[in-house]
Amino acid sequence: MFSGIQPTGNLHLGNYLGAIKNWVALQEKYRSIFCIVDMHAITVPQEPAELARNIRLTAATYIACGIDAEKNIIFPQSAVAGHAELGWILGCITPLGWLNRMTQFKEKAGEEREGASLGLYGYPALMAADILLYKTTHVPVGEDQKQHLELARDIAGAFNRQFGEFFPIPEPMITGPATRVMSLRDGLRKMSKSDESDYSRINLTDDADTIALKIQKAKSDSERDVTANLENRPEAANLLNIYAALTGNPANGNWRGFGDFKKDLAAVAISVIEPIAVEIRKLTKDTSYLDSILKKGSERANEIAEKNMKEIKKLVGFPVF
Repeated sequence: MFSGIQPTGNLHLGNYLGAIKNWVALQEKYRSIFCIVDMHAITVPQEPAELARNIRLTAATYIACGIDAEKNIIFPQSAVAGHAELGWILGCITPLGWLNRMTQFKEKAGEEREGASLGLYGYPALMAADILLYKTTHVPVGEDQKQHLELARDIAGAFNRQFGEFFPIPEPMITGPATRVMSLRDGLRKMSKSDESDYSRINLTDDADTIALKIQKAKSDSERDVTANLENRPEAANLLNIYAALTGNPANGNWRGFGDFKKDLAAVAISVIEPIAVEIRKLTKDTSYLDSILKKGSERANEIAEKNMKEIKKLVGFPVF
């Protein structure tokens, strides 16, 4: 199993419910590799010192949420050269037409497509390399990355047809009631680290008072029946999905409007997130420990990657000494 998150600031409730919580549950069932995809992060400009801090912060967040660094591999993508090597090889067999269909590039580049970087455009080919480098069979993935995984499957198939059967075709794993957590300010937009308003998200480093305030201020509506007619109430549906994902139970309480419901939601969110926040703060103070985890993880990832890259190079026709 392989998955990863970009180190571009504090991870939030959407990252936890849509990804990390599922990783924690699945880590006992699969040989698991959890990457910090810092090469993807630089597809848009990053301040180097901040990026270095965020790589450690992401590692701390993985561990604080329950990822076992001894049983699993936690490492930064840039520490394993095979990601870039395989990314180039796969980029050479990926038609432009496939990349042109990727909606995330269009969303991120916006009206400035001519000024967007080659890295941002070719991001899906590198993502395919991330997955295929370890001959991954299962990928826990959010709805927003499902299209990229479908492309990775297509690229694996194209490689196998051209050079012989080598890569397994990875299977997507989309689980849980909150695979796509939306903004607390707009139920039609995904919760995001890049949103200008900090009140749009609950960060995994937020304290109890901040969590309670953000949920109190979360956009809802005037319906007294919190759970009725959710098809046309995106903010209500989002808050109920968050509650269900945090508790593991359907949100079907007898709440007297959103004021009543938000008190329960805040209590549940605080009970889950505050211990994580406390552990993150503790871990980020011990940079030598985090660096040791990342170094060991990089060595373990490289063992797998180098072995597979030798086979890939032979198949392509490159010399292997």
